[in-house]
Formats: sequence, structure tokens, C-alpha cells
Amino acid sequence: MARTFAIGDIHGALKALKQLIYQFSLQPSDTLIFLGDYVDGWPESASVITYLIELDKQYSCIFIKGNHDAWCEDWLAGSRPDNNWLIQGGESTVRSYESGTVNRETHLAFFRSMRSYYIDDTNRLFVHAGFCSMHGPEMEHYNTNFYWDRTLWETAMATDKRIHKDSERYPKRLLLFNEIYIGHTPTINYDVKIPIQACNVWNIDTGAAFYGKLSAIDIHTKQTWQSDVVQRLYPTEKGRNK
Repeated sequence: MARTFAIGDIHGALKALKQLIYQFSLQPSDTLIFLGDYVDGWPESASVITYLIELDKQYSCIFIKGNHDAWCEDWLAGSRPDNNWLIQGGESTVRSYESGTVNRETHLAFFRSMRSYYIDDTNRLFVHAGFCSMHGPEMEHYNTNFYWDRTLWETAMATDKRIHKDSERYPKRLLLFNEIYIGHTPTINYDVKIPIQACNVWNIDTGAAFYGKLSAIDIHTKQTWQSDVVQRLYPTEKGRNK
């Protein structure tokens, strides 16, 4: 049976990514949906992008753009580095490109090819952060909401489970899709080390950029996989723990 994996925020942790992919025992029919933030934090951001480009040649992959990816894309395109980006992991990404062995044009093309969101044929939405329009992502006024918005996740977390879906009080955005998969907001912010479900929203970012693990979920069976704690894979590095 074909499987589909949703994979959380990587943040330059190539060792964790390889560890996770190995656990899948991938088959040619499998699909990998990456929820964004491939760079910034751990020291192998450029290598993560190279690895993903090669992985895409072997398997069906869908790459969603995260806020850190948007920052990196602007820099690769020639913009002056955003200082806010640099202090939030961008410095490690810049260093990872200093070897000169990376084809930056190839990487820039990869960043530009990333999707803002993806809706599958069973009405599941995959997006890095969220969306604000009550009419769905197709009607979103600001594309940056796809990789910056936190209100969708906060709404799902705050919704009283006693409110029925047919109630006028039930959040309309949550009724638009059967399921929604996001990253962006680490579950470790809530003292949870595994993916969290709130209403029909699944948050797969388990804090790999900080002191958590890189996580993935089979969207059909809901089985989850995790890497080791990323800090242990890079014991001499701090990631975004600064």
C-alpha cells in the first residue's frame, strides 16, 4: 500500500533527517510531504537542501515553503541578509554555504519551486504555518501568512471540544478541510515531545531546531517516527538554543 509521510521542520539537521528517512524503509510508491523550514539552526543547511534535491529524483516529494526558507531564498537571490534571519539561525546557514562546493543557482531554483501549500485528493491541507482567510488558502490576501500565521494553530488548540462542528461557534476555517498538517510552532512549547493533534490540525514540528527531535507521521495510519534528540547528534553545536 502506498504511504504518505508528513515531515516536520528540519532546520539544518541532516543527520536527523537521514535517521528519520532510514526508518521509513521507503518504497517507490511512497510520498514524502515536507512541511518547510529546511534551513537555519544546525550546521548542515546547505547539505540538507542538496540531499532533498537528490531525494526528489528517487521518490515523490512535495516541498512546502517555511518562513526560514523564504529568508534564505531572498539571500540566495542576492538580497542583503535580514538581521532578524541571522539571529534566528541564518548565521549557521550562511556558514554552510561558505565551502563553495554548492551550486547556489540550483539551490535557489529549488527554493523558488517550493509550494505555499498543498491540498491532496482527499481534502487534506499541508501548509507550514496556516492561513487567515475564512474562504480558504486560495483566497488568502497575504502569501506570507502561509509561513508565518499562528492563529490557525492557536484556534485549534483553544477550541472547546464540547462545541459541535455544526455549531455557529465552531471555527469556520477548521471546517474547510478533512485534516490539516502544519509545522512552524514547536510542540515543545507546550511541553510535548511528539506531534500534537488539536481538532483536525496535526502539528508535526517537535522542536528539532532546539532541544527536540525531528518527527514524521504516516497520514493514513497516524504512526509516528522520530529521530534522536538533535542536540545529541550535534553535541558541539547549539542549533537555535541561544
